[in-house]
Amino acid sequence: MSLTKLQFKPGINKEVTTYTGEGGYFDCDKIRFRSGLPQKIGGWVQLSSSIFLGVCRSLWNWVTLDSNNIVSLGTNLKFYLELGGAYYDITPIRKTVSLANNPFFATSGSATILVTDAGHGCEQNDFVTFSGAVSLGGNITAAILNQEYQVTFISSSQYTIQARAVSSVTTPGAAVLANVSDVGGGGASVVAAYQINTGPNVFSGNNGWNAGYWGRLAWGLGAPLGVDIQLRLWTQDNFGEDLLLAPRGGPPYYWEASTGIAARAITLSSASTSAGFAGQFVPLQTNQIVSSAIQRFVICFGSNSYDSANANTVFDPMLVRWSDQENPYNWVPEATNQAGEFRLNNGSFILAARNTRQEILIWTDSAIYSMQYLGPPYVWGFNIIQDNVTLIGPNTVITANNLTYWMGTDKFYFYDGRVQTLPCSLRSFIYGRLNKNQAWQCHVGYNEEFNEIWWFYPSTGSNVIDSYVIYNIIEGSWYYGTLGRTAWLHSGLRDFPFAADYNARLLYHEASIDDEATGTPVAITAHIETSDFDIGDGHNFGFVWRILPDLTFSGSTAASPQITLTVKPRVNSGSAYGTSDNPTVTRTATFPVEEYTGQVFTRVRGRQMAFRIDSTALGVQWQLGSPRIDIRSDGRR
Repeated sequence: MSLTKLQFKPGINKEVTTYTGEGGYFDCDKIRFRSGLPQKIGGWVQLSSSIFLGVCRSLWNWVTLDSNNIVSLGTNLKFYLELGGAYYDITPIRKTVSLANNPFFATSGSATILVTDAGHGCEQNDFVTFSGAVSLGGNITAAILNQEYQVTFISSSQYTIQARAVSSVTTPGAAVLANVSDVGGGGASVVAAYQINTGPNVFSGNNGWNAGYWGRLAWGLGAPLGVDIQLRLWTQDNFGEDLLLAPRGGPPYYWEASTGIAARAITLSSASTSAGFAGQFVPLQTNQIVSSAIQRFVICFGSNSYDSANANTVFDPMLVRWSDQENPYNWVPEATNQAGEFRLNNGSFILAARNTRQEILIWTDSAIYSMQYLGPPYVWGFNIIQDNVTLIGPNTVITANNLTYWMGTDKFYFYDGRVQTLPCSLRSFIYGRLNKNQAWQCHVGYNEEFNEIWWFYPSTGSNVIDSYVIYNIIEGSWYYGTLGRTAWLHSGLRDFPFAADYNARLLYHEASIDDEATGTPVAITAHIETSDFDIGDGHNFGFVWRILPDLTFSGSTAASPQITLTVKPRVNSGSAYGTSDNPTVTRTATFPVEEYTGQVFTRVRGRQMAFRIDSTALGVQWQLGSPRIDIRSDGRR
């Protein structure tokens, strides 16, 4: 027979069997489709050699008036600003107190220091910075005490720290053991600055001794029935060159660029008081904070209501509350300003909000709303767009090319003026392997160069993110793979999209061919596999004796780049690849293919077959074209 060109539809389809999906692709990892053809994705490099503490769940990027290109990132332990490759800890301080006389107690031969403070309010893994302490008399000097520490154990009136040599927390010094001269002390002038309570990095549910995270409740107390503890999530946005930030369920904070890159964020209520406004009426708690970029309002989604007689009203997770226009400090509604609030009705709590070009979209746990600016006296108008709409997590919404996309609890959606289901050829596969107990870890990012939306999620049996699914908004194709990224951002202010990983690093994606996260290149293992194809409807066996590959290795840095091509025959749709319930069927055949490989000779026989391409070597970049095969009919059995 003459040569047969093999052309496959872009994207991966797992909604059908591999035989029904003939003419397409069925499996992949770390590949993308560009102009309808599969290629290996780009690699990644470290943004800098510095690291941060905790698991990052939120990234933001903006430029200040003095041209500082800043990335802000919120982790379950801290909040940082990145500038020039360095991380600046701006985690807010929740309180600063003077401790009682001689609050430290040490035991000879141990690095554990017991600290007494009846009102500490710490939770496990919280951070505290001491100042004003004097030596305990031996190895535990004043310099060792007067630094930042992480709490290792708590009780109602005491907690412990582990003494260490002077250093930064991200590169902790060696443990320092007390000696016989170190007993108790520290002096009468010890000041403790407690940072805001840390949060868990995964969701925990259930009840009893294993519920929640260690140290959340007092010693001897099991968690009450039905305790669910969500992971720490941050939201953030700009107000001019300043930064608004809030941990979900916590108070809103404000970082003012003019105070300097190392200045800590403060509560928005404190900033309001300093600016001469009624800081006690700023929302005390919120689920998300947003700045409406055009109208210049600060908006809290989920808030306590305004009451002139009571600044501590109960938190309402369905209340939308906003500041006066152009003024993030004034939250008192008056006839002379535009501050106000509105309670949504459909749902029990607000999950997320997203700024779009003409409106703000709001998701509750059962509906989606449109929030549009009307001007005085009503200021903002609210309309329900559709009910019975789901959102799997607060960080799974993104707007690209003026359309908004999101991941629901059992399907994907998009909004172009009306809510529509986004067709997905991987829907059953993705939701069938998604760990829904950890659904709030799911997040989304955009890769503008390749027109891709990336959703990251934890798979079944995993409590951390280990997988992704991609939708190409131009080609309408879907593909997937495995990768652990906890947050992703493509802002346009940096040359590449960047993401956070579980090793406390920020990584520039598409900046390399290989995985250079550690500084030493490691090959990215990638593959793609076609669905089965046959001769006619598989009435006859096919015999492939020659293949003419069509690949380009453009962009490769390896001297002799190559991939591995595998031909996988199958006797019947229900039989395994490469094995035979008929002795005349050959097994799977594998061949190396280099840049100048013109043809490979095979002896592969089966009713249906699939091709697979694997790349495992350093410095290899490839794109598949349209290979051709010499195949002929070879009998019925």
